Formats: sequence, structure tokens, C-alpha cells
Amino acid sequence: MTIKDIIGDYSILGTNQNDSGVTYSGTLKLSLKNNQIIAKWLINKNQEQFGIGFFKNNILVINFNYKGEENNTYYGTIFYKCLNKDILEGYWTEEYGDPTFLGTENCFRIKNSLVN
Repeated sequence: MTIKDIIGDYSILGTNQNDSGVTYSGTLKLSLKNNQIIAKWLINKNQEQFGIGFFKNNILVINFNYKGEENNTYYGTIFYKCLNKDILEGYWTEEYGDPTFLGTENCFRIKNSLVN
């Protein structure tokens, strides 16, 4: 697989970085700028997250950030194993998450999408 193979829009399903069992869904848009991956998530239709990353050996690594409660900015990293060009399997952590857990996120390519 090449970096261009993973560019596109995905639906996502994930779990938070704790033992609450809380799940989330949303979309992920991956684009390419100067050979870097640019990521934009929309979680549960209301929370935007942004990231920049790189792709090598079918692994995609993205450092991300988002505005949370009280307008604080939170930072994290997600690692995706690219199973094929349509399915990504990920694990993530953020700076204030529970360090004894990893969040999970699975991505499924949206065919013929109009996601922004």
C-alpha cells in the first residue's frame, strides 16, 4: 500500500481511553499535503479533532488535538494498522487519559462520500 491509497473518508467506531465502556462514532477525513497526512475527525456529530501524521510500512501515526471542556486544548496520538485501503484498526492515547487503558478506533472507508 502507498500513502495515496489511504486518502479518503471513513466512518469510525471507537471506545474511550478508560474502562467506562463508552463508545463513539463519527467520520474521519484523510488528505495529503507535502507528503504528510492531514486528518480531520467529527466525533458524535459535534466534536472536531485535527491531526498531522505519517505513513510507513502500512502503519499510520497521527498526532491530534481538540478543544475540550472550558476551551482547553487536549493532545494525543493514534496508531492505525492499515489492514487494507478500506479498513484501518487503531489504538490511541491522550495526555490526560487513563494510562492503564488505550482507546480504540476502527475506520471503514465511505464509498462515494460527500463528507466535509
